[in-house]
Amino acid sequence: MPNIYLSPSVQDQNSYVTGGNEEYYMNLIADAMVPYLRANNIMFARNNPAVSLSQVIEQSNADEYDLHFALHSNSSPDNLAGILQGPDVYYYAYSTAGKQAAKLIGDNLKKIYPDPTLVTVIPTTTLAELRRTKAPSVLVEIAYHDNYDDAQWIENNINIIAGNLVHSLTEYFEIPFAGIEAGN
Repeated sequence: MPNIYLSPSVQDQNSYVTGGNEEYYMNLIADAMVPYLRANNIMFARNNPAVSLSQVIEQSNADEYDLHFALHSNSSPDNLAGILQGPDVYYYAYSTAGKQAAKLIGDNLKKIYPDPTLVTVIPTTTLAELRRTKAPSVLVEIAYHDNYDDAQWIENNINIIAGNLVHSLTEYFEIPFAGIEAGN
């Protein structure tokens, strides 16, 4: 069975333009992913929102995972606040497995995000959660929490986003996707 480290954001200081914060909404998505993960026999460990990013990385590295899967929402630079939109899927630039997972996630997000042309897959070497984890890793910025339309899209589509992300994981692990009903 595949085994992932599920890492919803620990950033409660990042406020949504509609109310709430990044940590809250990313944990709602992680919560909604759990029944899908179980239905698809994907084992997982999950971070505690009360820990720091360094502790998240330490916990991920303390065991053997097939993928480190981070959930975040994005914010624009001050000069573009409220303007930028769309999911960004990051992977560590030197990881073939991370690139493969990110591409699948990006392709599937295009199926549910209102403007598929705004979904991007981006290699990076700067994000600690990708660079410092030993498992192949992906960090998904679901959408922009400082953009009203994006924040509302996240809030109104928690279960759809969760199912879509787990469907991407089943494709990555080359296992058939089973909906939540299979897990009940």
